[in-house]
Amino acid sequence: MSEKETKYIDIILPLPLNCLFTYSIPQGMEQLAISGARVLVPFGKSKLTVGLIVKVHDKKPDFNVKPIERVIDKQPVVNEKQLKLWQWIAYYYMSPIGDVFNAALPAGLKTVDGFKPKTETYVTLPENLRHEQALHVAFGILKRALAQQKTFATFLAMSHWDTLVGDYPDEQVVEITKEELMNEAHCSLGVFKQLIDKKFLQTYEKEVGRLNCGGEPHLDNVKMLSAAQQEAYNQILFQFLSKKVVLLRGVTSSGKTEIYIHLIKQALERHEQVLYLLPEIALTVQIRQRLQRVFGDRLGIYHSKYSDAERVEIWKKQLSPTPYDVILGARSAVLLPFNNLGLVIVDEEHETSFKQQDPAPRYHARSVAIMLAQQFGAKTLLGSATPSAESWNNAKNGKFGLVELNQRYQGIELPEIKVVDVKDMQRRKMMYGPVSPMLLHAMKEALENGEQVILFQNRRGFAPMIECRVCGWVPKCENCDVSLTLHKNMNQLTCHYCGFTYSVPKKCPNCESEDLRPYGYGTEKIEEKIMELFPGVPVARMDLDTTRSRNAYERIINDFSAGRTKILIGTQMVSKGLDFDHVKVVGILNADSMLNQPDFRAYEHAFTMMSQVAGRAGRKGGRGLVILQTKDVEQPVIRQIVDNDWQSFYAQLLAERRLFHYPPFYHLIYIYMKHKDERRVETAAIEMGSRLRQWLGERVLGPDKPSVSKVRTLFIRKIMLKLEMGIDMKGVRQCLYSVQQQMEQDKRYTSLQIYYDVDPS
Repeated sequence: MSEKETKYIDIILPLPLNCLFTYSIPQGMEQLAISGARVLVPFGKSKLTVGLIVKVHDKKPDFNVKPIERVIDKQPVVNEKQLKLWQWIAYYYMSPIGDVFNAALPAGLKTVDGFKPKTETYVTLPENLRHEQALHVAFGILKRALAQQKTFATFLAMSHWDTLVGDYPDEQVVEITKEELMNEAHCSLGVFKQLIDKKFLQTYEKEVGRLNCGGEPHLDNVKMLSAAQQEAYNQILFQFLSKKVVLLRGVTSSGKTEIYIHLIKQALERHEQVLYLLPEIALTVQIRQRLQRVFGDRLGIYHSKYSDAERVEIWKKQLSPTPYDVILGARSAVLLPFNNLGLVIVDEEHETSFKQQDPAPRYHARSVAIMLAQQFGAKTLLGSATPSAESWNNAKNGKFGLVELNQRYQGIELPEIKVVDVKDMQRRKMMYGPVSPMLLHAMKEALENGEQVILFQNRRGFAPMIECRVCGWVPKCENCDVSLTLHKNMNQLTCHYCGFTYSVPKKCPNCESEDLRPYGYGTEKIEEKIMELFPGVPVARMDLDTTRSRNAYERIINDFSAGRTKILIGTQMVSKGLDFDHVKVVGILNADSMLNQPDFRAYEHAFTMMSQVAGRAGRKGGRGLVILQTKDVEQPVIRQIVDNDWQSFYAQLLAERRLFHYPPFYHLIYIYMKHKDERRVETAAIEMGSRLRQWLGERVLGPDKPSVSKVRTLFIRKIMLKLEMGIDMKGVRQCLYSVQQQMEQDKRYTSLQIYYDVDPS
């Protein structure tokens, strides 16, 4: 083949590089190389890497190019609209296109070998023990091995084998994974192995990650809307005639989900696809069950807790002639392929979980969803009881449509909120650990009446730190600038930034005192205290530590929904749109921890989170009660939460944001620099700040130390840009990249890392 006839391709590689790579196509492969297909290419001296074709052309580069090894796909695995969206994400969020590729594609599509279905170890009861009498004998044998007995009892309770009457359990037996059991029972691997060796338990392997088999769709299962819901539904449709994006502000328990179902049904009747985004995986458990009753196997679920095999399968199904009509998922679902998208729903749109932090790209799923919808000419519905300041401002100034739903479903009253002055209670020594007398009384009353309780504490672990009561020594992470969190059940001190763990010391290394005590309360410690206060009452904890396994969310939520668990203790996971029928009391244990954050969004986050968790109370059984514990009862935001005075809150918030040049009136970009040498990163930050001021003047603030200034042995500095609306953002980006290039060319800063957080949340 002559030189003129040689074809070339530009590809993306899954590397943190902001450029495309050019390769030549060997003779005979020209027809195979198509945009969106994967190719195997040589990269570096001997490495073969999977890349993605962006463009096929015949323009010979002015440098030597290597030929591709082979084309992996006969059909594209990424469509044109996806590629366009990736490029927008890379541009807007100032992230390398390689990072976008890496984040979007499931791991199984980034390797040559494809993917292998993942299996998980499950635990079951041996056949010979599936009798009431046999279980009594088993407990008798285990009475001297307390850890084994506890683990065995936990398994029986979780799986419902403890409901055996004769040969038959009263409740349907639930499959339990090994990881779930060990997590719930707080047992070691040794204890678990002993139960297996003694044949009290058996294990089996099961493939996880199968496509949704939700059965036949039943569109007739759609419930009738109430008068208020119907009015809101009609208004949304009317607003969609002139607006691409509509904000639905509906109070908690107003029935927003039912409106979404009606809108989805209408989109399906038009033969359009729907993307339904939720901020938290826990939420997909409840919503999935409601959607499956209506849409059956037309519904697909996609989030990070699924195995890679499943994510690959869903990805491929979305590219097939019979894709899912409705995709329900968390943040990453916005990156899936669609061919005929008609409606995007972003539920709980205010949630910070929609913003990706580390690793790059640091995109906001709400903004990406709006952009995705625009590509298809689709409509976007944002839903929340407490909208973000940006969305509320966009709705008030007419950029977005606005529909309000101010009535709870079936006329249920909003909960009563009572404030407890914890400082006063502590001074009078009236507290029961983290629980005030008022909250304790309310919990007892609710439990006596057969009702349930949710306790909210936005900190996991047993205690935020341990402290030597003699010299004040506090163990800190060697890699990060943070104190270590105590996880008592594991007898470990853990860094929540780098994951490093340490054994709990028996004595202080500073003064050798043995008086080391935990300071503060995490969810684990609260669980222990609640079990002391309410012996025999079933308690569950929902935080990052108890929801690591695939089925953990489902089990915890289903047990609480069915009434098997009476008290649920959790972090922000419990605040996000979960719907329980019999929750009478909600306790917010430490409101101050949310208010006293070094972040301009602290009050907004605190207001939305506390309002949302309060909304879990009093759903169908009458008016709920919320006990809000704080050391600062005079805080205006506390009063606004109590009075449900969201109008005053937003008015005050937006006035402050305008005055101090914050979103939604200004754009923010955070520039982060990292280096293993603190002096080097300090010098680099000062220099970069100085260079940026030559271009952008007083819009540049800093550099300064972030609240956590060292993570994974790297020291961090931050520069903030406050950019007025209407500024030439293209010019700003060019300026930033130009200065970054200058810094990278300086030999002093060869290992300096520079990255951007656009529109930080």
